[in-house]
Amino acid sequence: MPTDKNRATAAAILPLVGGPDNVTSIAHCMTRLRITLRDRSLVQDEALRALPAVLGVVEDDTYQIVLGPGTVARVTPEFEALVEEARAATPVTPVTPVTATAPTGPTPHAVTAEDLQAQGTALKEAQKARNATPFKLLLRRIANIFVPLIPALIGCGIIAGLNGLLTNLGWLPAVVPALAAIASGFMSLIAVFVGYNTAKEFGGTPILGGAVAAIIVFPGVAKIDAFGQQLSPGQGGVLGALAAALLAVYVEKWCRTWVPEALDVLVTPTLTVLISGLVTLFGLMFLAGEASAAIGTFADRLLATGGAFAGLVLGGLFLPLVMLGLHQALIPIHTTLIEQSGYTVLLPILAMAGAGQVGAAIAVYYRLPRNGSLRTTIKSALPAGFLGVGEPLIYGVSLPLGRPFVTACVGGAAGGAFVGLFNQLGVAFGSTAIGPSGWALFPLLDGKSSVGVTLAIYAGGLAVGYLVGFAATYFFGFTRQMLTDLNTDPDATAAAAQPSREPALT
Repeated sequence: MPTDKNRATAAAILPLVGGPDNVTSIAHCMTRLRITLRDRSLVQDEALRALPAVLGVVEDDTYQIVLGPGTVARVTPEFEALVEEARAATPVTPVTPVTATAPTGPTPHAVTAEDLQAQGTALKEAQKARNATPFKLLLRRIANIFVPLIPALIGCGIIAGLNGLLTNLGWLPAVVPALAAIASGFMSLIAVFVGYNTAKEFGGTPILGGAVAAIIVFPGVAKIDAFGQQLSPGQGGVLGALAAALLAVYVEKWCRTWVPEALDVLVTPTLTVLISGLVTLFGLMFLAGEASAAIGTFADRLLATGGAFAGLVLGGLFLPLVMLGLHQALIPIHTTLIEQSGYTVLLPILAMAGAGQVGAAIAVYYRLPRNGSLRTTIKSALPAGFLGVGEPLIYGVSLPLGRPFVTACVGGAAGGAFVGLFNQLGVAFGSTAIGPSGWALFPLLDGKSSVGVTLAIYAGGLAVGYLVGFAATYFFGFTRQMLTDLNTDPDATAAAAQPSREPALT
């Protein structure tokens, strides 16, 4: 049974993160189980990476276990249930991992996949320490608002794409209006969900954040004038909802500092909604609407006038953003573009970074024919890489190797330039939802041209990313010393290091 498999995975993970007493919060995004820990030292990283279902581990503001799309959504509830069951029973004392005794003498040691993963983790921790600035921490909090919305965005986006296909072909005309309603319902109310999650993330009452954000999509706002202009339902979109709910959080906290406890249940919610609502109607909706329009105009002009160069820059720099975990801060921009035009033109270009990463990993595989450990890691991570899950290849292969990470970025830049060039030539297209990339993005593509042309351009961009990432890594991704150090069979080296059990010849 699939449920048994998912529960077994959760049961295998739990003791390796220090047990239920070491887990303070649990969440998940598209690919990762995100855990907040009491004591990081209790986590057994190598044992976690060795689990068949685990594609990699990443340490950021939370401890993140990469399980892949689909799997993480099934394992997380089982993991939560195990933690709750353990806490309801006799408390379990976390077991401190046993520290291995250092060998008494030097042992020849080849570079293995485990070594590279450890280097990747160390690099990640160093980057985290250097990048824990207030601004970047704020971006991560904003990402936390939108990540839970991604499954609905994907589902509605695919239905919207199917609806567009049926409309263009003239098939099933009786079904098209139903699909349109299903695809558009969530997007028409996304501001409410953004407001709810914003208040939750920043320490307010979630339902009050949702209530204030709901003002933005209320049809009756069309009767209100602000700044000499008539408001329109949805004006400001998700940016306005985020700002309105954030304001509600601060108003609520301010009220709780002076409202007597006996009146708190009546006064605080009323003042929170009233004050925040008035500011939203007569300020935030207009300002957020202008900001949203500016984002859409900038994205269109950027790709229309400098598409190839813009694609080169965006595709080349996206992997470092993924490495830092800041790529999800782009979700509000993607969502704003989807609200305005039905798709985000940026996502297909940014997805080329994953293609460069895949090409680089394949080149590493062929350049190191005698490093069985690393080649096994690459073989196991490549399927996820083709589907747009790049963390296992980044942290297990290219980043700790150094040069292949740079050449992977070169491949992403080439693919991005290819897709951007066609945007510049007038063949604009994008993704109707956010979340997937790689091959998984094909069902979400939509644009001004025919479906065949759109799919062909995106496929061409992937091919360019694969080929350039491969070539750049194959020819420029290694120094001679790197090839000497890495191109060794770890098992053979370990065997050579063991003392011989044959009798000595005399």
